[in-house]
Amino acid sequence: MKDKIKIGIASHDELRERALQIARGERRRHPDEPKIWFTSLDSLAKVLSEPNRQLLRIIDEQHPSSLAELETLTGRKVSNLSRTLKTMSQYGLVKLVPGKRGAVTPQVLVREVQMDLSLVS
Repeated sequence: MKDKIKIGIASHDELRERALQIARGERRRHPDEPKIWFTSLDSLAKVLSEPNRQLLRIIDEQHPSSLAELETLTGRKVSNLSRTLKTMSQYGLVKLVPGKRGAVTPQVLVREVQMDLSLVS
C-alpha cells in the first residue's frame, strides 16, 4: 500500500503530449511527479468528494469482504458502490480483489494525496 501519493491536474491534451514525449524518449518521468492525473478540478472533486472519502475510510477501517457487506456498512446501493469503486480503481486509489462466487473485496491503496496544481501554465 502507498500511504501517500501525489496527484496532478492536466488537460487531456497536456496528458497526451506528456505521454508521447515519454514514449519518444524526449522526457523522463521524475520520481516527484504526480502518479495520478485528473483532467480537471471537477473530476477530482467528484472522485474525492466527502461521501467518497468516507467510503474509503470505512473500507480502510472495516475491511469489508464484499460489496454486499460494504452496502450494509455504508447504506449505499451495491450498484452505486460498484460504479464508484471502479472509477477509484482506474485512478489507482483502490483495488478490487475478486473473491468466491463473484464477490469483490475492495482494498484501499492510497491513504493520503498530495496535490500538484499549476495555477499559471
